[in-house]
Amino acid sequence: MQTRYQTPSAAVHKHAVAQCAGEDDHDRPTRYVSAQRRTGRPTPGDTPMNTTADRLNALDHAAFLALAGPVFEHSPWVAARAWAARPFDGIDGLHRAMMRVVTLASEDEQLALLRAHPDLAGKAARAGNMTSDSVREQAGVGLDRMSDAEYARFDRLNNAYRTKFGFPFIVAVKRHTRDSILAAYETRLENDRASEMATALAEVGLITRFRLDTLLAQ
Repeated sequence: MQTRYQTPSAAVHKHAVAQCAGEDDHDRPTRYVSAQRRTGRPTPGDTPMNTTADRLNALDHAAFLALAGPVFEHSPWVAARAWAARPFDGIDGLHRAMMRVVTLASEDEQLALLRAHPDLAGKAARAGNMTSDSVREQAGVGLDRMSDAEYARFDRLNNAYRTKFGFPFIVAVKRHTRDSILAAYETRLENDRASEMATALAEVGLITRFRLDTLLAQ
């Protein structure tokens, strides 16, 4: 049975991002008051936590989940299990650990992860019922501003894809144009279910790496 994890609030997530960026609640430039600032004299080891790895590994469990939990669409269990792989050697290490969690997950869990994603230019997108990451990603390739005929074409392809594979079409849109996305639909509809599931999980890997890069650059 899959454990339920509570999605962090926007305020908790924002605080975790600030903490990882090296800021405290008052937006000071470091997460501690250095000995040099207190006494005027530097001390050995009195060095700001400048690396991403340092900042990630300094997070407590709750702050880590607040930061990394939303990276995989509606699937905070990925971050929760990746916590055991600490310490991370930066973004690469964190992402490898999270993707290993996905690889080792059961097929039902992998399907749940894929099914947590919205359709491209689908009803959830038009109703505004998506995560902020998905909204930003789809808007970046213009999927939020199309003609009725274009939306109808995406609807047809989304329905055909879901009917055949049982999960939504997933692609890292940052690597595509609208036309190349449509071409990818047509090509991938020819795949068998096993190879398409592997392709979809690989695309999740690309999407989440982009998200981590954006998140930890803040």
